[in-house]
Amino acid sequence: MRFKAFHAPDFLELASQRTVVLRCLAVICGLCCQFSLGFSQHLPPFSAKDQPAAPDYSQEKYWSALPFRKDAPDKTPYDEKWVSDSLKKVDVFYIYPTLFMNGKTWNADVDKKSLNRRIDHFPVKLQASIFNGVGRVYAPRYRQAIIDSYHDTTGSGQKALDFAYEDIKVAFEYYLANYNQGRPIIIASHSQGTTHSRRLLKDYFDNPEMKAKLVCAYAVGFALHQADYQILTPCDSATQTNCYVGWASFREGYRYEGELPYFGDVCVNPLSWTRDSVSVQAWPGILLNIKRKRAYQSSAQIMGKQLMVHTKMPLMRHRDVLHLVDFNLFWREIRRNAKDRVNAYFETH
Repeated sequence: MRFKAFHAPDFLELASQRTVVLRCLAVICGLCCQFSLGFSQHLPPFSAKDQPAAPDYSQEKYWSALPFRKDAPDKTPYDEKWVSDSLKKVDVFYIYPTLFMNGKTWNADVDKKSLNRRIDHFPVKLQASIFNGVGRVYAPRYRQAIIDSYHDTTGSGQKALDFAYEDIKVAFEYYLANYNQGRPIIIASHSQGTTHSRRLLKDYFDNPEMKAKLVCAYAVGFALHQADYQILTPCDSATQTNCYVGWASFREGYRYEGELPYFGDVCVNPLSWTRDSVSVQAWPGILLNIKRKRAYQSSAQIMGKQLMVHTKMPLMRHRDVLHLVDFNLFWREIRRNAKDRVNAYFETH
């Protein structure tokens, strides 16, 4: 399949502070309830035959993002120019988080236009765009599990998550067979996306051949466990490759005594790219407007296996759980790091 090349225009205008706040509220309403226990959908027991029809990844419409096409993750910061996809040496396979909050089935309909618009406008635009400076971005639409799946106790929720992962596997296999052409790969994911990417890493990259193709996996916002992998390991420096990073962000000083699906045994500080407990400061944050010139100061320190953050980002500075902005708190630092790792990859391969 061939796509017409283009140069991404500057079509994200500078927004007023009022517009930024309103958009932020919209995102919070759509995403921050990811692990709320307040929902009860009263869904019937999971049955695969009752779920929406499967996507056909040979059709462009079942990809939220593809190279050489004007897509949501093509936005660039105000001080950067668009780099043609033809000049990028690596691919980015991005898996978005949960936006399917209510419905009559356990898994989302990939043909539902309103849901697809929210997916494209928020996580795909604000997270996958981080990597467009170095990679061609691929983002498959998939039948994500409804948010209730994470606190369901009947077994249907896990079946819905397993069902969603099967779409990711099919999409990734289609990508490998039709798009990759031997190029190195960055995996990027958040929340439910990381529920699936950690399995994708196990199924496809935990072997010498595919590990050698992995620049880095940015598997953010969900628990990662070293014991899940035989040869894949967490990254310990800013330029290490063939490894993975992940973190879950919380307000500095916050302590949660219970269990949350964010907590694993891997936490990498996205300001230092190490796993030590040294506190690091930076000014890399971007909340909603990628073109906005102002950067929000943040500092981050690993305590236990949590990333404790002090931030001046509006609407986030007083929140305890910063799951919504795991990526956007460190947008520029991650973008810079992706370039550093790609450079290091080609120096050693």
